[in-house]
Amino acid sequence: MISDRIKTRLTQDRPMTSITLRIPLDVVESMKEIAPQRGYSGYQALLKSYISEGLRHDEAQFAFGPAARLIEILKKRGVPESVLEEAVREVHPA
Repeated sequence: MISDRIKTRLTQDRPMTSITLRIPLDVVESMKEIAPQRGYSGYQALLKSYISEGLRHDEAQFAFGPAARLIEILKKRGVPESVLEEAVREVHPA
């Protein structure tokens, strides 16, 4: 079954927001060089692609793996969300 979050991601008309990132100039220059080689119109599209790839990887790991199943079971047994989030951070530090 596809989660509501994934269904939302598949829609084209999603609300957008602007953010500001501080990225070293040499990294931006590298992305500008790589973007057309990967078929992107510019470095911002490439950056969005990198973020999407990483996010999909992490979501799949956390949403469908054994840890996610364990978390769902613990939630059903009354373990507070804050305790579960803290435990996940300990297992998968940023």
